[in-house]
Amino acid sequence: MSTFQSLFAILGDPYMPFPENAPTADDLLSLSSTEIADLPVELLAVLQREIDEQLKAVKTAKTRLDSALTVRYAARADEERRAAGKDTGTVRFDDGDFTVVADLPKRVEWDQDRLAAMVERIRAAGDDPTEYVDISFKVPERKYTAWPDAIRTGFEPARTVKVGALKVTIEPSEAAK
Repeated sequence: MSTFQSLFAILGDPYMPFPENAPTADDLLSLSSTEIADLPVELLAVLQREIDEQLKAVKTAKTRLDSALTVRYAARADEERRAAGKDTGTVRFDDGDFTVVADLPKRVEWDQDRLAAMVERIRAAGDDPTEYVDISFKVPERKYTAWPDAIRTGFEPARTVKVGALKVTIEPSEAAK
């Protein structure tokens, strides 16, 4: 950390301060990506840190609010669902001047080994299992990279590598610490 930056670290901000007219996280909504990219790296680092902190705080607030809504409405939603003769799905009911929409989604999981056995039975009976189930194959990358070259070579024509989105984090350099 530079001597200049260390003066501000005492105040809890290891990054350089900026004038009052420097853009804030809220101002980013009205700036283009190019305008933001042209800001000084120190300001980008401060903005990135501030937004990460705000995002964490908002996620915590969202979790607490969702928990409170569950406490307030779960029992009533269960009653409404039972009255409608369903275990899952969406129910609607009134609370004052508002309509509460409570959705309990259905999450079905299938035993993969048993499904594979059923697919083989269907195939052995002379039927096409794809008429009944979707069949897909996947190879974990960890396993693929551990294979011998001869096996990997045979699988390469079936493999396509795509890249995800670039993630950039700005941190003070070791020399600046």
